[in-house]
Amino acid sequence: QVQLVESGGGLVQPGGSLRLSCAASGFTFSSSNMRWYRQAPGKERELVAFISSAGGNTVYADSVKGRFTISRDNHKNALYLQMNSLKPEDTAVYYCNVLRGPNMYWGQGTQVTVSS
Repeated sequence: QVQLVESGGGLVQPGGSLRLSCAASGFTFSSSNMRWYRQAPGKERELVAFISSAGGNTVYADSVKGRFTISRDNHKNALYLQMNSLKPEDTAVYYCNVLRGPNMYWGQGTQVTVSS
């Protein structure tokens, strides 16, 4: 029922920008807090950003604060991550996530590669 579909990843040079999108369905998106996670090769999945259901509250990992912006459009059931000033250490598969009761739901992920 719950479906999350990420898009927008790709190859970008250091200092460049990407905008990731997550299309959500199968639940009441507008009442759900949402998160972006990322997982780099050989590393544990880590929380990148959080946004409250109405978009009024956001929290960022220290490593991305000031460079990334999480946002949402509840009319479109869409979650976004604007990534600026990208660094090689941002290279990872990025996932959107929602917690519904006891379950964590994930999309398929979208690859972001930052390299010269």
